[in-house]
Amino acid sequence: MPEEPTRLVPGRAVVARRALQEIVRDAATGSYGVTGLTEPTLWAHVRARLGMGSRAIRVTVRPLVAAEVWLTVAYGVPVAEVARQVDSAVRYGLERALGREVGPVAIHVQGVGGRPYASGTPATHAGLLRRIDRPPVWEPMHDDMPPATDQNGSGRAPGTA
Repeated sequence: MPEEPTRLVPGRAVVARRALQEIVRDAATGSYGVTGLTEPTLWAHVRARLGMGSRAIRVTVRPLVAAEVWLTVAYGVPVAEVARQVDSAVRYGLERALGREVGPVAIHVQGVGGRPYASGTPATHAGLLRRIDRPPVWEPMHDDMPPATDQNGSGRAPGTA
């Protein structure tokens, strides 16, 4: 195995902007509570539908590496916490890949809804909002169970005369 150099080695490393965008995309969609990336404007949405490229992630490299991400968040999760987690994940991914400090990272939450990409799916709006029209009915768990009796042992089901 080759050893890592202990002193600076002259040369130049070039990282494609598309590679940085993929790092940001993986970090953002892998974060808990993120349901997807979205376009910042209607025109950008039309461009993406026509196959002219997505504008959901912007990465600039001069003077500092900076990123902007437009995303949607799952219903029922704290939006601010998801944004902080995405910011942290994007910073970590870029700093680890580039080996240098990352400048500003802007997270724009464009909407709420859907199911998240990451594991540990929180309850969606269907699970959180449950309409109850009538009180619950208590029934035996199995059909072969005898009917319930009252406490005095009369053998009659509760509520019967």
